[in-house]
This record gives sequence, structure tokens and C-alpha cells, in this order.
Amino acid sequence: MGPIDPIEAAHAEEVWPLSIEAGWNQNVADWRFMLGAGRGFGLRGADGRWQASSLVLPLGQRLAWISMVLVTKDLRRGGVGSELLKRCIEEVRAAGAVAGLDATEQGRPIYLPLGFHDLYKISRWHLDRVPTTHVPPPQGIALRPMVLADLPRLATYDRPLSSMERPTVLAHLATRQPGLAAVAETPSGKIAGFVLGREGRIATSLGPVVADSEAIALALIARATAATKPPFIIDVPAAHREIGAWLESEGAVSPRGYMRMTLGTAKGLDDLSHVFALAGPELG
Repeated sequence: MGPIDPIEAAHAEEVWPLSIEAGWNQNVADWRFMLGAGRGFGLRGADGRWQASSLVLPLGQRLAWISMVLVTKDLRRGGVGSELLKRCIEEVRAAGAVAGLDATEQGRPIYLPLGFHDLYKISRWHLDRVPTTHVPPPQGIALRPMVLADLPRLATYDRPLSSMERPTVLAHLATRQPGLAAVAETPSGKIAGFVLGREGRIATSLGPVVADSEAIALALIARATAATKPPFIIDVPAAHREIGAWLESEGAVSPRGYMRMTLGTAKGLDDLSHVFALAGPELG
């Protein structure tokens, strides 16, 4: 194994083929943002091409997300992914933070011996058409398009409910797909929920969705799916059965899932009472 090199935001187009080979949904804009907001580590081949990647994305002083651990087919099962994962863990520990990640069924057995523990299951839903069912918000709640002036209040609303400090992530997503970004409000103008999303290589990714209730969250999700073209991908904690049942009734399928895991304890991260869809395994 060669030396581990930093991956910079300027390398986004060069490292993107790893996502394509893996069949993942990230596009160049995703890579550029993640590498600019976080720290990337990878391995180059003799020809200078990136053969493996990993990434640490800070979500506040006490939490960092590990993602994008990708290894080209020719190097798999050679320990490269494990070495990059350990490098990411060292980076997080050096910052005095807790590491979080979303593990596939294949990845979870690798993370458990390293000390990661389960938080909750996530269902990844694929929806290939615009839903036909109108879902109004609860009485007294109004939905409206999000505007950039909402972002400071949005970050304040999101922080205690998601247990993540991610104003940069929220601001980035708000500009990626402004047409589907929406806010739920009470009659007094208090934020009661929001939905964001982004275009991907394969499908539009919906999330995060954070709200006061599942009924508000479902109305926000339905609004977002009507605001742009399918197909859609949405990662929903499996405990939110009402949203899962609605998606299934609209023809969505969930062929795979994830397990949210942490190395150490991140206070409140296992509280799903207000988190109804995730930003994705790469963003936390």
C-alpha cells in the first residue's frame, strides 16, 4: 500500500469516478462541497489516479462524520479501506470528537470490532414517480418556500433536534435545490419543520427533514416530491412507520438499509423524535 495523501476540493472531478464505479449517487458538486467542508484522505495509483478515498466531515466540535470510504475494484480486500478508515478515526479522535457513520450490511461487521455501536436502522427508499396523494400539513401549520434569510433561524431550530451543528451543510443544500427547499411554520411564524434536498448522479436525494411531528414531516416530503422530477432517494429512520407506509403506498421500494453507528456517545444523536429523513450517509 502506498502513502495516504490528502484529497482536496480541487480533486473533486478526479475522485468522482470512485462513486461512479461503486454505483453511488454523489456528483461532482457533492464531492467538492464535502472535500471543502471536511478532510479527505486517499490513495493514488502509479498513474496518478485516485484508487481509494475516505472523508471526515465535522458536524460541530464534538461530532464528525466518516464517509466515502471507497476502494476501486482492483484493490478491494487488500486492507486499503480499513487503513483509510483507521486514519479517519485517528483524525476524529485527535479533534476530541465522536465519530459517526452509516454502515451498510457489509460494512457493519467491520465497524463493530473497532468499537462502533448501533444507534438505529435506516431504510433507503427509492421512488420513481411523483406521488399522487396530496398530504396537507396539520391544522394551523403552513408550508412555504425556504429563502436564504431563513438559514440562521433554521440552524438554530435544527441544532437541538438533530444533535448536529451543520449550518454550512444546510446552507449548501438550500442553494443546491431551492425549488424543493421548504419551511413549515406556525401562525406566529415559528419554524415547525423543514425539508432540503439535492440533485444526484442517479436521483434527487431528499433530506434532511426535521420537524415538530411526523405529520408535518410527511407534508414536507410530499411537497418536495411534487417540486422536482423523479426519481428520488430518501433515507428514513425505520422507526417512522407512517412515512414508510406512505412511501410504499406511492410505489417506493426499500431494497437496502443502513445502520447508524457511533464510536463513543454523541448526546441526543439516537433521539429520532424530530428527525424524519437524513441528509444521507455522506453528510450525516
